Amino acid sequence: MHSEDDLQYALENTKVIVSPESRIQTFGATSFHFYLITELMDTANEIRIRDGRIQADRPQILTSENIAKLTLEGFGEKAQKFAEMLQSRNAALLKYGFQIRKDDLSENLVHDSVQAVLDRVANQVPESLRSTSAVIHGVDESWEICLLKFTVEMIQHSAGRNIQDFRRKGLL
Repeated sequence: MHSEDDLQYALENTKVIVSPESRIQTFGATSFHFYLITELMDTANEIRIRDGRIQADRPQILTSENIAKLTLEGFGEKAQKFAEMLQSRNAALLKYGFQIRKDDLSENLVHDSVQAVLDRVANQVPESLRSTSAVIHGVDESWEICLLKFTVEMIQHSAGRNIQDFRRKGLL
């Protein structure tokens, strides 16, 4: 299990290089394709590329009697600890109650500089996937934390529009 310092390091060293143009849908499920690029700590110029999808179910309005619980299917204990830390610090952010899953994960190792790999992957995202794809530079040991940071940023980016949509429908 990682310490609070390890979590902080992962958060500070996660950068979204290419951000999806799309936002999280208010009234439907949303899927984002990700490419998470990390450098192995014990080997110079050995880079891991994780390729997969993050799915967020539609946001749900929670009543004051309910407490938001972020369910993380397929993520490990470190990711759950990070989610609990976020809930304690930013409870209002997570009151959407997203169900977040990671699917179709694959990994490849390449030998090159991290910047060269980031540039190559960013340029190779198919045009048809650009609106829902992200290229993320993160920390190998805490890669799930990096992926969750991206997801939280997408929630923050989408929240304003989601609230407007709920209000427009008379749900808030």
